[in-house]
Amino acid sequence: MGDDFAERVLAWYRRHGRQGLPWQVRDPYVRWLSEVMLQQTTVTAARPYFERFLAAFPTVQALARASQDEVLAQWAGLGYYARARNLHAAAQLIVARHGGGFPRRVEDWVALPGIGPSTAAAIVAFAFDVQAPILDANVRRVLSRYHGIKGADAGASHALWAHARAHTPARDVSAYTQAIMDLGALVCRKAPRCAACPIAAGCAFDGKDPPAARRARPERAVFWAVLHDPGRGVLLARRPASGIWGGLWSLPEAPVLNDLPAVLEALGLTGRLGPPSAPIHHAFTHFRLTITPVPVVAAAPGPGVAENRDVVWYKGEGPAPGVPAPVRRLLNRLLEAP
Repeated sequence: MGDDFAERVLAWYRRHGRQGLPWQVRDPYVRWLSEVMLQQTTVTAARPYFERFLAAFPTVQALARASQDEVLAQWAGLGYYARARNLHAAAQLIVARHGGGFPRRVEDWVALPGIGPSTAAAIVAFAFDVQAPILDANVRRVLSRYHGIKGADAGASHALWAHARAHTPARDVSAYTQAIMDLGALVCRKAPRCAACPIAAGCAFDGKDPPAARRARPERAVFWAVLHDPGRGVLLARRPASGIWGGLWSLPEAPVLNDLPAVLEALGLTGRLGPPSAPIHHAFTHFRLTITPVPVVAAAPGPGVAENRDVVWYKGEGPAPGVPAPVRRLLNRLLEAP
């Protein structure tokens, strides 16, 4: 069963699969970087970030030597920033533990930050042609439909892993891994194209997926203090390492407008708040964020906020710091030439 399944998937891939992508090489560093970027990100969205990131950090040693700010600056806009922080930490461990070489075993990759079993398997399959089954979201959908597995509990997951192992061939593992991913992404989509599917014969899919649990995304609101000094630029503060946009640079914020003065005071700044600007709306996977920028009028020229590792002035010159997409748009508007 497994060999016939793999042969049909591979035959389809050779005619219809995605080929010629910049990360489709045997280099384990390149494959690792691409697999991390493609977690929760489409190929189209990830590609320009991948090319810029690889140009900035062409080797694992270069990535390990970089500061977290440099890494986050290259990642800014791609989202899910824990991926970048984990990538950076894992690069340092690879250099420290493996001398800059790359492990060939799934369990060694899983021991690194931010790498689960499926991602680890994809890396060793692509880079070393090791027979290792994957079970990302696309492959899970293919195998669930093909084998008629509708549950989402531990038993269903165990069965899917068993099928993934059975179908993964001993040869052409790299090609098969890409093929089964592509089949899920291009044909066995949420709205499937069953007429184009190479494994439709024998598939148990009845045209009905289990109903997805739909939850209304909660709404959150924050207020940003916008301090724009013509001589120094816009005041940015580093966000906490955990939470959304962890480690990135943003504007000082508070969940309640009346709390902003205390936030500014903690930075060594006194000033009065101006009228709030039009809100900015930003959607995350699990919630929606409404951001209200609030201009700060300093009590005296040249507010005394000293730069340190958590506070900087940004004038739009030199390397851009790692900032979330809404901050980047606001900075562009504030710092654009008159």
